[in-house]
Amino acid sequence: MFITPAFAQAAGAPAGGADLLIQFVPFIFVFAIMWFLMIRPQRQKQKAHQEMIKGARRGDTVVMSGGLIGKINKVVDDSEVLLEVAEGVRVRVSRSAIADVRAKGEPAKDGE
Repeated sequence: MFITPAFAQAAGAPAGGADLLIQFVPFIFVFAIMWFLMIRPQRQKQKAHQEMIKGARRGDTVVMSGGLIGKINKVVDDSEVLLEVAEGVRVRVSRSAIADVRAKGEPAKDGE
């Protein structure tokens, strides 16, 4: 008589793992959608950009992240290139600063 119906209903319900699983299903579903719509395409784009930077070689016209456009004159090492921005003007830049490879050029011969 002194127990309200709300307390009586809550006391009989077991705290099971099925209720917990049902609560997490929407979160798992949202994460899966976010993975396929945001994270996965961004990783693919990042891999393609890294391959493009690795493939940059002598004679290629590139655009730097700051907007500077030039032709790769010499590959110094795996992380740096010598970029010719104007006739006789060469700048040593990091490969990570390359934003885009515009035109693939034929590499110059070493004997020339």
